[in-house]
Amino acid sequence: AEERFDRFTRLAQRLFQVPIALVSLVDSDRQWFKSRQGLAASQTPRDVSFCGHAILGNDPLVVTDASADPRFRDNPLVTGDPSIRFYAGYPLSAPDGSKLGTLCVIDRVPRQLTDADRQVLMDLGGMVQDELAAAHLATTDLLTGLSNRRGFEMIAQKVSAVCNRTDTSVALLFFDLDDFKQINDRFGHKEGDAALVAFGRLLLESFRTSDVIARLGGDEFCVLLTGVQCEKLDGVVER
Repeated sequence: AEERFDRFTRLAQRLFQVPIALVSLVDSDRQWFKSRQGLAASQTPRDVSFCGHAILGNDPLVVTDASADPRFRDNPLVTGDPSIRFYAGYPLSAPDGSKLGTLCVIDRVPRQLTDADRQVLMDLGGMVQDELAAAHLATTDLLTGLSNRRGFEMIAQKVSAVCNRTDTSVALLFFDLDDFKQINDRFGHKEGDAALVAFGRLLLESFRTSDVIARLGGDEFCVLLTGVQCEKLDGVVER
């Protein structure tokens, strides 16, 4: 949860006069709520989510009465808590065009969405989209696509806190490319950049998708591994 996203859901809740407003992030199995107003749950399965439908298109998805909609009338979020009737969700896109989730407003009674309302939802959704893009740029190394130092520190602190609570081991590996300056001096910075990109790709291929991989700056990289026994690290590094 972040206050900068809570501002948008509070504003949407107030402008549309609805009990629930959310910023959802949708993965392969679940939808997670980056920000939520009026809803206790922090996630739901994707197969019952309205937002999972909304991200399939580019325009807002509007459901005026979910209990009368064949796509949703048997949905447990309609037949049970929170008793969704009205839903309007704007699909949020990443800078590369891939869909991330939605900004959505929900009511427990059927409603219509006017053209003016639709424009407000799209405007607010565009602001949330810009905020997500800014957050991505601030925490991503633009050359390699890995986390940068700021992004790594943010993620590593959260991962370490969880591992402390669950008594899970953590390992931190630092990589420093020896004599990297010689590539730039001999072949130019373009080839030096290509070497950094190649090494970043090698790290992604060599480690697990759950490991946190970052370029700290220059020719320095690091990887945070969880649940790995120290005696097995030599094999990991050798690979």
